[in-house]
Amino acid sequence: MPDGSLLYLDGVTVDFDGFRALDELSLVIDPGELRCIIGPNGAGKTTMMDVITGKTRPTHGDVVFGDDTDLTRLDEARIANLGIGRKFQRPTVFENLTVERNLMLALKTRREIWRTLWASPSAAQMTRIVEVLATVGLEADRARPAGDLSHGQKQWLEIGMLLVQDTRLLLLDEPVAGMTDHETERTAALIQEIAGERTVVVVEHDMEFVRALGAKTTVLHEGRVLAEGSMETVQANPQVVEVYLGR
Repeated sequence: MPDGSLLYLDGVTVDFDGFRALDELSLVIDPGELRCIIGPNGAGKTTMMDVITGKTRPTHGDVVFGDDTDLTRLDEARIANLGIGRKFQRPTVFENLTVERNLMLALKTRREIWRTLWASPSAAQMTRIVEVLATVGLEADRARPAGDLSHGQKQWLEIGMLLVQDTRLLLLDEPVAGMTDHETERTAALIQEIAGERTVVVVEHDMEFVRALGAKTTVLHEGRVLAEGSMETVQANPQVVEVYLGR
């Protein structure tokens, strides 16, 4: 594993009944890094996240997190407990509960402590919830049912639910899909604020949003890395233009 890296994929291959979703994929993510992953449909982006989170087992290859932890040997729950959190494209919040209660339920707490839905958090946990509400810009909405939030606000709430769990690595799948321009701008600012303190990997199709993030960008094609660098660098790559940006 490269010195100082947080996540290391080396030669990761995933075969599905003859279809190779990942083909000797290698990737290195550093602590506190913000990384964007782009690529055409079928490039392997979702399968890559499935492998990292334990949903899919690679046919072969190494997936190492933190201090030499082999993720291929762990199930989804144990990987989540290591501090790896994933937000899917569609928000999955508890719409009948308040914003604050959603964050309470997401707290990284032993399940037996939450004997009822209305168990009270400790003072330290409440402080953490207030901090996260401020980070995601939902302080004024803490008592609102999550179902009353806009689409963008629900996405921010779900990011907040990962933050209260002290997640070390956040995997965000198309976080601005369906958002207004204003919500997209706020989401870019939120992700930039989170990165550094935590490691954030963004899988996205919106090229303007990726450009706004200003992060190192990895282009996947047919299950392997096609190009890597700044958005300007990958946009100028003839192969990237041919297989993705030029379409």
